Amino acid sequence: MTEHDTRLSVSRRGFLAGATGLTLSFALPLPTGRAEAQGGMTTVNAFIAISPDGAIRIFAPAAEMGQGVQTGVPLIIAEEMDADWNDVVVETAPVDPALNNPIFGGQYTVASLTTKGYWTPARMAGAAARRVLMEAAAKEWGVDVSELSTGPSTVTGPGGRSATYGEIAAFAEPPETMPEIAPEELKPASEYRLLGNSRMRVDVAEKSDGRAKYGIDAAPLPNMVYATVVRAPAEGQSPASFNGDALKAMPGITDVVALPYGVAVVGESMPQVFDARRTLEAEWEGTPPGASIDSDADKDEYLSHLRGGREPDVVYSQQGDAKAALGNADRVVTGEYLSEYAYHAQMEPVNCTADVRADGADIWVGTQWQTMSQNKVTGITGLDPASIRVHQQYLGGGYGRRAHTEYVDDAVRLSHQLGRPVKMVLSREDDVASARMRPLTAQRIEMGLDPGGRITALRHVVACEPVAPYMYGQERWESGDKKDIISMRGSHLPHYDIPDQIAEQIFEMKGARTAAWRGIGEGYTKFALETMVDRVARDQGIDPIAYRLSMTSNPRVRAVLERVREMSDWSNLAEGRGKGVAFSEYGDSLAAAVAEVSVGEDGAIRVHNIWTVADPGLPLNPDAVEAQLEGAMLFGTSAALKEQMTVKDGAVQQSNYYDYPVLRMDETPEIAVAVIRGSDTPTEVGELGMPLPAPAIANAVRALNGAQLTHLPMTPERVKAAMQG
Repeated sequence: MTEHDTRLSVSRRGFLAGATGLTLSFALPLPTGRAEAQGGMTTVNAFIAISPDGAIRIFAPAAEMGQGVQTGVPLIIAEEMDADWNDVVVETAPVDPALNNPIFGGQYTVASLTTKGYWTPARMAGAAARRVLMEAAAKEWGVDVSELSTGPSTVTGPGGRSATYGEIAAFAEPPETMPEIAPEELKPASEYRLLGNSRMRVDVAEKSDGRAKYGIDAAPLPNMVYATVVRAPAEGQSPASFNGDALKAMPGITDVVALPYGVAVVGESMPQVFDARRTLEAEWEGTPPGASIDSDADKDEYLSHLRGGREPDVVYSQQGDAKAALGNADRVVTGEYLSEYAYHAQMEPVNCTADVRADGADIWVGTQWQTMSQNKVTGITGLDPASIRVHQQYLGGGYGRRAHTEYVDDAVRLSHQLGRPVKMVLSREDDVASARMRPLTAQRIEMGLDPGGRITALRHVVACEPVAPYMYGQERWESGDKKDIISMRGSHLPHYDIPDQIAEQIFEMKGARTAAWRGIGEGYTKFALETMVDRVARDQGIDPIAYRLSMTSNPRVRAVLERVREMSDWSNLAEGRGKGVAFSEYGDSLAAAVAEVSVGEDGAIRVHNIWTVADPGLPLNPDAVEAQLEGAMLFGTSAALKEQMTVKDGAVQQSNYYDYPVLRMDETPEIAVAVIRGSDTPTEVGELGMPLPAPAIANAVRALNGAQLTHLPMTPERVKAAMQG
């Protein structure tokens, strides 16, 4: 982790007081090397407004998609501010460089890094707000600030005199300079009132009673039209011809617009637009690499590259000399693994409503990348960013799908061209057809063992299309070190005591529309690595949990594994069922899971129970952490058993949930979650649990019937073939 400057600074202009109360704006300098502004640094701001009636408004800067950050970041501010949580009103922040996540230099909600990125800025902002209120009270009462203390939204002075934060806001005057907060002045974890205790997320009530607004709920605007966009099958193709005149003759259709990458159907209502879209006939031109993708044939090509047909293009991570250690090993165990393309399957199809005018623009959207959404409007229209308002909505599922912003491009292009507001919504079928997919992968793992059966060397080679060039641009990719954390994350084993390791990647530049996907690379890298670790243990007749414990000296890892062994009653096996374990890290967080399964004669896996234990450092809101882990178990189980996309001649062959099945309610296992507080600093949660179900399930099947599963998803056909040898 980069160490950020924790000194608090703000100009007098940024600290405002008025008749309606006190508004505080705080800025934290970041290291140079990020997007630079004003003296070689960019800033991260946390805005707090306190009304005389005691209401404390805190702006939440990140995208809320069910992971709880709209509650978590304000909780951090409120904790250091010593605010009464009942006084806090959380509002969605605007897009503003002052609110950028310092890790990314933008308002960007991915990789479970929101809490980690805002942790220090939010604490410093809350502590400074508390100090300002105390100094205002001290001046008003004619006492030294050292004589004051705070309780929930209250400052108390000598003789029991007290005032609420709202009462102080009514008379407080902005100081010439903001108080400087030293890191040691922040609250010790032992004094936390809010953090580490469960409370209902601020978004739950309105999501439960229907008041919540998602992007797709954007209200009609005067003179607004509706649109859907049909993209070319392969990235880089464009429309050659289409039956636009026939579509415009249909009821309610006002325009059929050629876009550089597809065709937009525009009309007076969404049903009319979708009716017309179903009759669209388009021919596409261009022969980009993606037009020849054949996922079935490509898997064989990838495997041939792993078997010596190509040298890796990049060393992703390395410690020691793994290749030499493998040559000196007592024996080497080798395994090969495959995983198919996967779709995000988010409940809400992508959408955006745009109103582009000569004097500015407004967009209503649920996006993971607010900053890029604003930048896209500027790029398409030439408008000053200051005139562009992004109305961030709730996301009906993100998982990386909404880290792309092409749906903003669609709506803004059409509004700009047509001169009127446009609400653009993709049908499920077009969302699938233009899916941003988790890449197809092949993996080869070599593990060298010493005479005692311990793993002493690891070589892991992944053949797949890197995601970073598609996410962030080929130029940025070419100018960097070409280490793609999105596709390669999780490809090493940092918490097992393996001295010599290397992870390498073979670039398969197919031209697919790839994307980050929940858990990013760990969804397939940990599947391969953790099933290999299990194989090494079971082939020696060693209990898999005992073997993992013998391979680690990390007390946090040991605590997670021991707890999940206890929770799952590991040694107690029901008739006809098997149990399997898996361990994973995600960033600085740790987790383990045990799955209990049975397998039908047709090869269908039934997951009966999943027990999972996580150590996310400091769990800010334990109930929310448990909910995230429960969701991750379901998401990961669905991906492990069912989810795959096939591509033929560059075109996705699936179209909806009937041919891209996801886990159903009657297939849901019982899930038990335990959360361990492993430190006083919060670490990653949202994607932490996702990698665990696949290897835990595969290992349970191996324990039950000996079948070694190496291909995701583990469909009945693949399981039956593995059972038959």
